[in-house]
Amino acid sequence: MVWRIGVDSGGTFTDVCLFEVETGRVEVWKVPSTPDDPSRGIAQGIAEGIARVGAAPGDVGYFGHGTTVATNALIQHKGVKTGLITTDGFRDLLEIGRQKRPDLYDLQTEKPPTLVSRDLRLEVPERVHHDGTVETPLDEAAVRAAVRKLKAADVKAVAVCFLYGFVRPDHEAAAMRIVAEEFPEVFACASHQVAPEFREFERLSTAVVNAYLGPVMQGYITRLAARVKDLGVTATPHLTQSNGGVIGFDAAARLPVRTVLSGPSTGVVGAQAIGTLAGIPDLITFDMGGTSTDVALLANGECRLASEATVHGYPIKAPMLDIHTVGAGGGSIAYVDSGGLLKVGPRSAGAHPGPVCYDLGNTEPTVTDANVVLQTLNPEYLLGGRMKVNQELARAAIGRLAEKLGMGVMETAQGILSVVTANMAKAIRVISVQRGHDPRDYTLVAFGGAGPVHAARLARELDITRIMVPRNPGILCAMGLLLTDLRADFASTRLTLLEPAASVATEAAFADLAAQADAWFAEEHIPAADRRITRTVDMRYAGQNYELAIALPEGKVTQASLDALAEGFAAAHRRMYGFVAEEEPVQLVTFRIEAAGSVEKAEFKPRPDAGPDASAALIGSREVWLPEAGGFVACPVYDREKLDAGNEIQGPAIVEQMDATTVILPNQRAKVEPYLNLIVESV
Repeated sequence: MVWRIGVDSGGTFTDVCLFEVETGRVEVWKVPSTPDDPSRGIAQGIAEGIARVGAAPGDVGYFGHGTTVATNALIQHKGVKTGLITTDGFRDLLEIGRQKRPDLYDLQTEKPPTLVSRDLRLEVPERVHHDGTVETPLDEAAVRAAVRKLKAADVKAVAVCFLYGFVRPDHEAAAMRIVAEEFPEVFACASHQVAPEFREFERLSTAVVNAYLGPVMQGYITRLAARVKDLGVTATPHLTQSNGGVIGFDAAARLPVRTVLSGPSTGVVGAQAIGTLAGIPDLITFDMGGTSTDVALLANGECRLASEATVHGYPIKAPMLDIHTVGAGGGSIAYVDSGGLLKVGPRSAGAHPGPVCYDLGNTEPTVTDANVVLQTLNPEYLLGGRMKVNQELARAAIGRLAEKLGMGVMETAQGILSVVTANMAKAIRVISVQRGHDPRDYTLVAFGGAGPVHAARLARELDITRIMVPRNPGILCAMGLLLTDLRADFASTRLTLLEPAASVATEAAFADLAAQADAWFAEEHIPAADRRITRTVDMRYAGQNYELAIALPEGKVTQASLDALAEGFAAAHRRMYGFVAEEEPVQLVTFRIEAAGSVEKAEFKPRPDAGPDASAALIGSREVWLPEAGGFVACPVYDREKLDAGNEIQGPAIVEQMDATTVILPNQRAKVEPYLNLIVESV
């Protein structure tokens, strides 16, 4: 028997999903994360998961992994000492950035620390024009001196970024050759390798972030690969990218900047897959874990792919699923601010010590503690009995908060949920209302360990009438690793007016990108039959600062292709901005190819309808505090493992499983669909 394993390493738990290829059997497992060395928790999860299903390490045919290592290193500023070599006169660009403030009216706003100190930002004579002509040849002697200075400063990484390096990378390539000669042990990268696109500051920032994270990711991958090998797992390991696809460990070590959204991206991929199976293409994903909540919008089954994002204050030009994150998770700490108001997050209790109810030393109440006190979560244990919880400790912690607020314990606990729900609703409005989508037209897909327990209240806050809870919501990110393909993205900026003559330049640009994609396909040993290419063009009106990505039809670029681009741009611009400027010239800015290599995926089969009677899954009753009813209400508790297709549950009710708890409120009804997803609708 062959098993495919997906592992998602989060801030609180490490999730493991195991899929047996021959039978379609799916098993899930969770272990506490080990933030000091995430590879240790991953190895433990794999070992326990394999033992649980009675498999041997040699039976593992695929191992995919999503990680927050790069993200956490960037958030906590725990990258390495980094040096920069750049064009004469441009060393302060990294610090100056753009003339815009993230919070226009916040007088106390602080810029994130610059990742390269000024003394390690070194300039060398060279200059290339926007059209690729060379004004000043590269002074290789100056580059060599700069590299020696950085080596003497004991930097661990070097970024190379020259003006218009994306147009003509010769100078950057020469500088990289000199770095390899003078300082072979250092991690080095050039901007044309990391982000070959226009906008100097963003390209520079991306190259620097990649260098800053490079040795961290290399060390992590080396440790993880050794631990997996020691277990006896021989399958080639893969790591998730921010674009939802996976790459090999070697590629991830070279381009760690492409993994900053590694963890949450596979949850979106998993939601996309189950939405397709269930015949529900328009989704808003709601992934609430222990530390944060990630949300994304899928229109017609597709999540928008952003070519640029600001991650924790640092601009990054790399393909990323359009995921919005807020600091609202089960471990988010509730407190009273200086104005006497109740606030929740973004500070989190994390995996250790975790919520107060874990009894590991924390004394500050969290969202999980509020749920334990309200008994929406089991007040005695979590993880199907593997983790005991102490309700009295949680009640005492919330009681101390209640005294500061002058409120009752239960009202304060409910207030914590109301505040965190408002925070999450705000995040969903960012990716829906602010981008021209009505959330009421979408189904809320709730997953993550804490997603299903909050989904019903969040849906009501947004007037969403339908919720889908996957069969294994707590490990959907891990399951998504078994449902995604190998992916790589290639881009080239060539500013061109949208006019009949543009077909020649467009065809040439995509020919160059296709050659790069073919080289990647060969490197990954992807058969020709399993290769897919998607082409898009970033477009804008002349004079605009922002582009919209428009799909280009397959085949040779003709006038019909350009007409399709024009129509697509007009529709996208009207949806985003509410108008079309028909007389304004349109520019083609950046040409992109997404290369995908199909791999064998987990496949799920529908179950026959077992009828509406869910009594076989009823395991008891629990008093749950429901503000709609004014206090505690006796709610039936169902075992998710025993629910079958066609079963129906009338709210209020609780559905428990090892990896999550689902709350069904009054005036809601839940039905199990053929793929065992739980569909909750208002009645």
